[in-house]
Amino acid sequence: MFKLKKFKLSSAQRNNKHHETRSKMKTIPHSLLLALASVALCGTQTLRAADIDPKIAEITKTAEAFVEAFHKGDAKAVAALWTPDGDFINENSRVLKGRKAIEDSFAQLFAANKGLKVRIDIASVRFPAPDLAIEDGTSTAVAPDGSTPSRARYTNVLIKKDGHWLLSSVREAPYSEPSNYEHLEGLEWTIGEWGDEQSNGPVGRVSFEWAPGQNFIIATRGVEFKDDTLDNGTEWIGWDPATKQIHSWSFEADGGYGDSVWTKDGAKWVVKSNSTVSDGSKVSATHIITPVDANTVTWQSKDQTLNGKPLPDTKQIKMKRVLQKTE
Repeated sequence: MFKLKKFKLSSAQRNNKHHETRSKMKTIPHSLLLALASVALCGTQTLRAADIDPKIAEITKTAEAFVEAFHKGDAKAVAALWTPDGDFINENSRVLKGRKAIEDSFAQLFAANKGLKVRIDIASVRFPAPDLAIEDGTSTAVAPDGSTPSRARYTNVLIKKDGHWLLSSVREAPYSEPSNYEHLEGLEWTIGEWGDEQSNGPVGRVSFEWAPGQNFIIATRGVEFKDDTLDNGTEWIGWDPATKQIHSWSFEADGGYGDSVWTKDGAKWVVKSNSTVSDGSKVSATHIITPVDANTVTWQSKDQTLNGKPLPDTKQIKMKRVLQKTE
C-alpha cells in the first residue's frame, strides 16, 4: 500500500481534519493509483513506439481515459478500466478484487487527496499474445503542496476485450533507484583519499567517493602547497549506457572541462581523455593508472597533445592511500 502520510493536506485541512484524514488514509491503496497510472502517462520511449506499433497506441487510449477520469475524481470511471474480475496486489500483499473494491478505494483517495498528480516512466511493453500485454515501469505521485513524492515499481497485465484494453492484474513493488554499481564495481578500490609521495613542494591530492545511488564515483582533485590549494577540480565517473563504456566528465576550477573513456587492460586502467583548458586550448592524453597494492597506485600520462602538437610523456607518479588515523 502507498504510504499516504507522504501526501499532505492544505494548512486549513490539517487544522480541521488532521486526525480524521490520517485515519482514512491508512485504508487507501495509494500505490494502486500509481500502478494504474502506468497506463495513464506514458514515457517518451513508449510514446515513440506508439507511432510504430498500433497496439501500444491502443493502450495509450486507455491511458487518456484514465487521466480524464482521474482529473474529474470519478472513481467509478477509473474502476471501469479494470476487467470486472480484475485485481490489484500492493507491496504489502493487500488484495483488491473486482471493480467495486477498486472504486471504493479510489473514492477514498480522491476525497482525501485533492489535486494529486502522477508521473509514469514506462520501461517496457510486450505482447505475449495478440490480446495480452505486459507493462513494467515506475510511477511517481506528486501532491500539490510540494511534499516528498512517492514512487513505486509496477507490473500491469492488460487484456483486450471488445476492442478495448483493460487491466486484468496490477502488481506493485517497493521502488529502488536504478544503479550502475555492477559496471563501476571494478573501480571501487579507488574509494578514499590518495596523495602523492612528494616530500617537499606541491602535493597532489585526490579523493573518491560514491554519489548517492552508486551511479557515479565523484573524484575531487587538488594540489596543496602549505595552506593553499593551487589547483582543484572534480570528475564524475559513470557508466555510459549508449556506448556501454565507463565514461567520466571533468570540471576544473578555472573553467576548463573534459571527458574521458575508461578501459581496463589487465591490472591497469587506460583512460583516454580530451579536454578544453580555460584559454580554449585543446589537450588530449592517455592516462595509465596501475594499482600496485591495496594502498599504492601509479599514474602516468602518455600520448599527450596540445592543439594537435605532441608533448612528452610525464614521469610516473606514485600515490599512496591516506589512511585514517585511529585513536
